[in-house]
Amino acid sequence: MRMMMQVEFPLEPFNTAVRNGTAGQIMKKILDDIKPEAAYFGEREGKRGGILIVDVAKPSDVPRLAEPWFLNFNAEVKFRVVMTPHDLAESNLEALGKKWG
Repeated sequence: MRMMMQVEFPLEPFNTAVRNGTAGQIMKKILDDIKPEAAYFGEREGKRGGILIVDVAKPSDVPRLAEPWFLNFNAEVKFRVVMTPHDLAESNLEALGKKWG
C-alpha cells in the first residue's frame, strides 16, 4: 500500500550530525535501504523534516521504514495512506456516492 511517511527531526541530534559531517551520509544510507518512491525534504513547523512516499506491503514493514529515523535522529515518523489519480479513479466514487449519498 502506498503511504506518505512524514519525518520530523528535532534539532538534536541532527545539528550535531550536520556539524560533524555525518548527516548526509546517514540520510543516504537510510534512503538507499528503504528505497522511497519519492522523497522531499524541507522545513516542517520550524524544524527539519521530510515527506517520503513508500510502499508498505504488510504492517511489519513499518519498523523497517521508521526505525532508522528514530535511532539515528530521534525523529517523529507518521504514516498516511495516499493514492495516485489512477488509484482514486479505481475507487469508484460515483457508486459510493449513489450508495451512501
